[in-house]
Parts: sequence; C-alpha cells; structure tokens
Amino acid sequence: QVQLVGSGGGLVQPGGSLRLSCAASGSIFTISTMGWYRQPTGKQRELVATLTSGGRTDYADSVKGRFTISGDNAKKTVYLQMDNLKPEDTAVYYCYAESWVGRAGSDYWGQGTQVTVSS
Repeated sequence: QVQLVGSGGGLVQPGGSLRLSCAASGSIFTISTMGWYRQPTGKQRELVATLTSGGRTDYADSVKGRFTISGDNAKKTVYLQMDNLKPEDTAVYYCYAESWVGRAGSDYWGQGTQVTVSS
C-alpha cells in the first residue's frame, strides 16, 4: 500500500506561480512513476505531468513550457512548479503514483488540492 499527501494549492492571479508538493509513504519501493493529474469542475480527470523512477518526464501539451515536474526518487517525493498560470489551469490537482509488485500494478491517488487562477 502507498499513501500520498499533496500540498501547495491556492489562489493565484493569471501569470502567477504555484508549487505543488507530494510525499509518498508506505511501500514506496514499489513506486515506478509519480505525477500529477487535474480535474476541472464538470470535466474528466486529465494528465498534467509524470516522472518515472528513471527520470523520464511527460507533460500534457497544454502545460509544456510552463510547468516543470521534479522529484527525489529515493524519498519518493514529487513537485510541480507551475509558472505563467492561466485561468484554464483552475482545477483540483491530484498526486498520482503507479506501483508494481511483481506483475501486478496499482494506481494510488492523493486527496487533491485546489488550484484557482483568477484575477
């Protein structure tokens, strides 16, 4: 089992910045990928960015060049630096982890943190 605790959301004006953090606990040695998804009100959850234990990153096209994912692989923490925020970035952001035990994979989610971009 893996537990995820995310933090760092809030209210920011367009063009501003926020940094989200997520720490994993439990069976962290089973984690292969961590990242962030978001869910705007009334819409489906969507990928924002992911980071593998090997250091590979993946970003949604809508955030490329504005968001940066980083992390500490040993501690299984992940960060999302969000710059030049836009109103369309408003959503609940969920920390995510993919865990493997043998050939059995599991997805884990944090509790979600609200990011609101508004003037």
